[in-house]
Amino acid sequence: MRHWTICALLALLPFAAAAGDARLEPLETSEAGRGWNGVGRLNLNGRGFCTGALIAPDLVLTAAHCLFDKASKARIDQDGIEFLAGWRNGRAAAYRQVRRAVVHPAYVYDGEASAGRVRNDLALLELSQPIRNTAVAPFDTGTQPRRGESVGVVSYAHDRAEAPSLQETCGVMARQEGVLILSCNVDFGASGAPVFSFAGREPRIVSVVSAKAEVEGQSVALGTPLDGPLELLRAELEAGRGFDLAPAPEVNRMAAGARRETGAKFVRP
Repeated sequence: MRHWTICALLALLPFAAAAGDARLEPLETSEAGRGWNGVGRLNLNGRGFCTGALIAPDLVLTAAHCLFDKASKARIDQDGIEFLAGWRNGRAAAYRQVRRAVVHPAYVYDGEASAGRVRNDLALLELSQPIRNTAVAPFDTGTQPRRGESVGVVSYAHDRAEAPSLQETCGVMARQEGVLILSCNVDFGASGAPVFSFAGREPRIVSVVSAKAEVEGQSVALGTPLDGPLELLRAELEAGRGFDLAPAPEVNRMAAGARRETGAKFVRP
């Protein structure tokens, strides 16, 4: 699978799990999954999967690193990527191939494990055909949540590959170098999973899961914020750009183990 476990020692702030973090709730039935079919499994050339979410009838939001081959470091041919909306127990509410994909221009797959890598870990997929299905509704997006705010995650993972699970309440523990540190429960396969805010009438996607991490021995999730990067990716698609371009230049890199004024330390997985 194409997923990282970034071991992080974040000494800048005192951390504690958000009070009232909910347990994972399996969405194994049509009734339980009602309203969540816009979240789907991304099958990646038969070599693994990630999680993605529909934000328009023909656009899926996910993590950039899902679109790279772990061994060769090369981008995966989008012809081999399939979005299975609402996938559960061998069936999906809709099946679509990916026609085009763009990743954040500043994202570097083969870079060092760093805040910059996670901060830019965002991709937008254009589907071969829009999904016009009343049971599969795209989600709105929103601004990044504040520290202490409650959020939720819908994700697939290696131990729940056949149906998604919902953690309706977890918390934003901090933001460091543009990376959201969340008390949400994620595992391999949850890369690209949408992080929801429930502050309004309808859930809005406010972040995407990039990686697992550890903070003082506690497992956490690292989230990529949408403010700015998502608008940039939309502009890339509208300009006709896609995966046929040369890899992005290596920018915003931080040497493994190097410290900055934030007090964060990232080391190789």
